[in-house]
Amino acid sequence: MANEVEQVNSLQSICYTRGSLKLLDQRKLPLETIYLDIADSKDGWVAIKDMVVRGAPAIAIAAALSLAVEVSNLGAFSGMPKDAASFLSDKLDYLVSSRPTAVNLSDAATKLKEVVHKAAAASSEAQNVFQAYVEAAEVMLEDDVASNKAIGHYGASFLQKQQSDPKNISVLTHCNTGSLATAGYGTALGVIRALHEKGVLERAYCTETRPFNQGSRLTAFELVHENIPATLIADSAAAALMKAGQVKAVIVGADRVAANGDTANKIGTYSLAISAMHHGIPFYVAAPLTSIDLSLSSGEEIVIEERSAKELLHARGGLGEQVAASGISVWNPAFDVTPATVISGIITEKGVITKDGADSFDIKSFAEKVSSNH
Repeated sequence: MANEVEQVNSLQSICYTRGSLKLLDQRKLPLETIYLDIADSKDGWVAIKDMVVRGAPAIAIAAALSLAVEVSNLGAFSGMPKDAASFLSDKLDYLVSSRPTAVNLSDAATKLKEVVHKAAAASSEAQNVFQAYVEAAEVMLEDDVASNKAIGHYGASFLQKQQSDPKNISVLTHCNTGSLATAGYGTALGVIRALHEKGVLERAYCTETRPFNQGSRLTAFELVHENIPATLIADSAAAALMKAGQVKAVIVGADRVAANGDTANKIGTYSLAISAMHHGIPFYVAAPLTSIDLSLSSGEEIVIEERSAKELLHARGGLGEQVAASGISVWNPAFDVTPATVISGIITEKGVITKDGADSFDIKSFAEKVSSNH
């Protein structure tokens, strides 16, 4: 991966043209705008693992495109179509190992594997298999932006209907779910952006999101860039802000949603949901359908990634000077699981999933209904 400073729209985390991929190094924001050249799947794996790129949708797109770039620049391939399909499948499995919690990554890999195996069965040349892969990865990039905008539209309309004062809505969000976490526009931040575009957003509140500060470094950066009225708070100030009557709704993203609606998201999300429930504030998850894992019956089955102790022991999420006592043990889960019982609704690109009086969501029925409408 080569460092390269570029005058690109600072909110574009993924810059792709066929044969070339640059990822905005989100570890350096908001003070430096540096793009890294991603030449192959190994570069992609490292960028995802080291959180150069993060956010469940963006991770999936970056992984798919890193392999697309590798394939575009591969040159001669002596194998048969089935060898090309095996080559791509192995690379996709490798990319999935970079971050296990975000389901979008494994979902994208599964879909891309289907594409390459179909292409291999229908073709007599390996090059056609590679071509099919590259085109499918590029479609994923386009589809992500479209689905984000739909999430924003559905979420903003739904929130307005739920509010007693639909023209002055203040929203609290956590972590970063904007155009930096996706291919563009955002999920939870996309809903906030849509509310702002409608002229009904009174204020967006963002948490700093410990320990990696993705709220203060990235969400605050996006909100200021978009001229959205916004205030940054410490994670531990959220309950006090709610008690003061300043929050009308909480909207967060998701790395994985189980079939019953239990949701894994950045550590601290569960605390916000409990506080919101106590204060009678609706708590929404905004996520594309690719973040939903119907193979998991509940959040108990979600694998939770644990991050490096250094992120807690050192300032700036592990990048700065040591701030904690040497010798202290550390527990640093990247995510927690918020139970469906405290989630008011799940905002997707096909509409909002609600519970209809039950404790959990029937996501499978919703998914079947929207797929049968196409």
